[in-house]
Amino acid sequence: MIHPVTKKPCPVPERGWRNPSATMQELLKKDLIIFGQDEMVQPRRKYLLKDNMYENIPSILSFGGSDIEMLSQMNIPFDTPKIVSICAEHIACFTGKEDIILDYFSGSATMAHAVMQQNAEDGGQRKYIMVQVPEQIKETSMAYDTGYRKITDIGKDRIRRAAQKIKNETNANIDYGFRVLKCEETTIGTDHIGLDLLFTCLLKWGIPLSFCYNTEQIMNYIVYNYHNGDFMACFYENIPEHVIKEIAKKQPSRVVFCENSFKNSLTKIQVEEIFNFISPNTKINII
Repeated sequence: MIHPVTKKPCPVPERGWRNPSATMQELLKKDLIIFGQDEMVQPRRKYLLKDNMYENIPSILSFGGSDIEMLSQMNIPFDTPKIVSICAEHIACFTGKEDIILDYFSGSATMAHAVMQQNAEDGGQRKYIMVQVPEQIKETSMAYDTGYRKITDIGKDRIRRAAQKIKNETNANIDYGFRVLKCEETTIGTDHIGLDLLFTCLLKWGIPLSFCYNTEQIMNYIVYNYHNGDFMACFYENIPEHVIKEIAKKQPSRVVFCENSFKNSLTKIQVEEIFNFISPNTKINII
């Protein structure tokens, strides 16, 4: 490399030039080499902003503090938590505004905190899934003295208090709610009635678990209405015909009953006929 002013050779890097000779000549022609005041300064490559608009974030993010003080103010005792600001920066760089972020080692639920924080900053609608084994807390820890017995309890309180903190600081109109689910053996095929059976069905059919639901009472029979009628369920034995008709009148996209919801095969056929007449587009599932 010859300095354009002094016409003298510039110093060669210890490990040689990064590019072969032909490439270096091409860079010179395009004025993409920056020379120093004289030949004693090693030339550098010129990078144009327009050619580097989508570079990755650095592999190392410098951060010289911790979130211990913030957690203390929130009354959340937890050792070595992840850093909210760093998690939020990764979320901003690597996700879209409607993506789902999974943290398979949730701990104190820092990632949930960061997702809400980033949504508040850019108006996103990201959702999070926090996975944590309900590990017992050591009796010698500060968390135990505070009253916590499982790590999952700390995470739930962290999400609640982080949500309130973000809402107070930003007044952002985002979803601050969350739903707690735990893994157990399937209840399909048992006599159990309740929300766990409802959510087992949602998992079975690939329906998102984050939609809203409510319970309706029809003649003392509890009916689950999930996502504004998209999915309805009633798990009682021997459900009367008038209850079936009331459910059909709501015209859900899908409805589910248990095998023992009907006295016999004839009753089951009658249920299908009721829906064919009142709500023909409803898909009936029997578990």
